[in-house]
Amino acid sequence: MFAGILSAAMCGGSAAQSVAVKLPETPLLPASFGEWKTAGNPIANPTYSILLANVNKAALEEDNPQRSAVGDYTRAGKTVHVEAVQFNDKTGAYSAFTLVEQPGMRVVKDVGDNAAVGEGAVLFAVGSTVVLVNGADASDLTSLKPLAEGVPKPQGNKGVAPLLPTFVPEKGLVAGSVRYAVGPATYAAQGGVLPAQSLGWDKSGEAVTAKYNDKRGQETLTILLYPTPAIAGNFTRQVEGETEGLGPTFANTKVRREGELVMLANGTFSADEAQKMVENIHLRQEVTFDKDVPPEFHTEVQKTFSLLQAIALLFAVLGGTAVALGLILGFGRAGLRILMGKPAAVEPEFLSLHLAPQNAAPRPGPDDAG
Repeated sequence: MFAGILSAAMCGGSAAQSVAVKLPETPLLPASFGEWKTAGNPIANPTYSILLANVNKAALEEDNPQRSAVGDYTRAGKTVHVEAVQFNDKTGAYSAFTLVEQPGMRVVKDVGDNAAVGEGAVLFAVGSTVVLVNGADASDLTSLKPLAEGVPKPQGNKGVAPLLPTFVPEKGLVAGSVRYAVGPATYAAQGGVLPAQSLGWDKSGEAVTAKYNDKRGQETLTILLYPTPAIAGNFTRQVEGETEGLGPTFANTKVRREGELVMLANGTFSADEAQKMVENIHLRQEVTFDKDVPPEFHTEVQKTFSLLQAIALLFAVLGGTAVALGLILGFGRAGLRILMGKPAAVEPEFLSLHLAPQNAAPRPGPDDAG
């Protein structure tokens, strides 16, 4: 099935036609999935405690939403209310997922790329789409897998997960506390500890925040990522200046920069423990077959490949040209000699330096006899 738009223009007795073909988008939500069947028109004004429709609008806009859908489904007398929002890429979807995720939700790995279960709600992100299922609980996870599997998947770099959240240390991490932001409204809405407007979002900055709670105390880790080390260095100095007047939880704050990363630890950890936390985070670039890599890495690989491809093509052209010239000059000279009635090949000529004496030594005459 496809929709075609045909336009024709006639001019001077000749016809010009242009055809534009647009494939229809796959629906975000199906008519049914697995054992769940559509329950008719969605609830007009749902009163659930968590709704994608009620999320901070400015924050959600930073994640670049593209389209949305709502539907109600029923199974064995149970009805769920499903909301889905598709974003431009997987980065935006993950940021939105951490924005909607609520404290107390339990992180699960049964559905989609990221998932969490709360009281009467299941939240998951798959590809570039975030789905919230109200009226569901952990017992419904298996039945929701067909829904996640049927969500349209992004192609190319749009399906690459953000790199920054992978730097978050696991030791002492509070489950479900990781928050990822690509703009000031999202960062503020997620409870970021630094002034949201001063973190260089216009420089393509990203931020991840995570909370820790163990025998060391309670700590908040903030990691910022910038396109270049120079930009990261500028914001490192800015962050160091801003933390001085932010209250007692910043008394033992430690800030460190490594390459494009800026790391800050604040809370009740001792100064030594806070220092260890930021010291143990290292910038890395990994190429594996089972992990996504960032778009920036794909771009650099493509640039390098294009450069090497151009160099190889240049050498091939120069080499081919040299061979062609050799053949033309060689066979051309032979052909010319044949046309002139001479043999194609020429006996090699040797140059002589004529080192032998040119004049014979004078012979002694009779007058020379003594």
